[in-house]
Amino acid sequence: MNPEQMRATLTIALMAAFADGLKDERERAAVKRVADALGPEAGFDLPGLYREVLLAKPDLAKVAAVLQSPQSRQLAYEMAVGVCDADGAQGPAEREFLQKLVAALGLDRTTASAASDAAEAVAEAAFGPEPAAGTGGTGAATAPAAGAAGAVAAGSGGGSLTGTVTGRGSMTDAEMDKAILNASITNAALELLPESLASMAIIPLQVRLVYRIGKSYGYPMDTSNAKDFIATLGVGLTGQYLEQFGRKLLGGLLGGIGGGLGRGLGRQAASSGMSFATTYAIGRVAQRYYADGRTMDGATLKQTFTSLLAEARGLAPAYQSQIEQKASTIDLKSLASLVRQG
Repeated sequence: MNPEQMRATLTIALMAAFADGLKDERERAAVKRVADALGPEAGFDLPGLYREVLLAKPDLAKVAAVLQSPQSRQLAYEMAVGVCDADGAQGPAEREFLQKLVAALGLDRTTASAASDAAEAVAEAAFGPEPAAGTGGTGAATAPAAGAAGAVAAGSGGGSLTGTVTGRGSMTDAEMDKAILNASITNAALELLPESLASMAIIPLQVRLVYRIGKSYGYPMDTSNAKDFIATLGVGLTGQYLEQFGRKLLGGLLGGIGGGLGRGLGRQAASSGMSFATTYAIGRVAQRYYADGRTMDGATLKQTFTSLLAEARGLAPAYQSQIEQKASTIDLKSLASLVRQG
């Protein structure tokens, strides 16, 4: 893709983000941070594009006309679908936008519906019933010896990755450690894959992780609980998805047929590590929050997450071989099942 086509694709993604008004100020702020962060990589004024979409509301047909190839049009649609599904099932305004986008891009409606249905299945899986006992993991993950292992399995207070856990959940400490670690490894692996659908599963896995941790400590959990918890940390569901997809697009991983996993490993290592760290920190903060009886306020949650995120970034390299192995075994046709299992 040339810069003009990238700009058109990101314009469509931002229009999808604002299709429902993006009323949550936390999400709006997260999307703006993404635009600011990706600006230098984009080769054009991405923060300015954000303001243009927010205030001027570009003509969808004119933006879509920039994308000439079937691959670029399909990619733009898949990216828009992922944005609309980032915070759960599509609302009426989002569905209307996607219908207009299909027409503007001239896509085959059957193909478009298949992409939308796949994304919807992944999003809905985040809030499905808890899997039967003994099936909650996504494969064994072993902690490295020495320093990193201590950070994963132990620690107390302050900025330690686990911190003090005072409550007792239905999962044992070892089971919860495994659930958090497996979700982190899986999300890092998904970040390496060139397919757009892979990125759509990262946030649902994070939501599912929070859901499982809250349930373990005896709290009734639903869509709003898990989504609001993550948003309170300052992560932003829509913003996070835009960042994941934007980095793949700007890095040349998306939109090229035959790039494959090898290409992804070279271009996505940093983003993969960030997905690992974000998921790991979300899990650890959720563990603390629910174990302590949900007594931490929003400011404390955000501060704790920021501290743990900085430390968790150093853990990813210790699991790189497991991340790469996981990436080579993920079946994109079974993503909904992967999310549901957590």
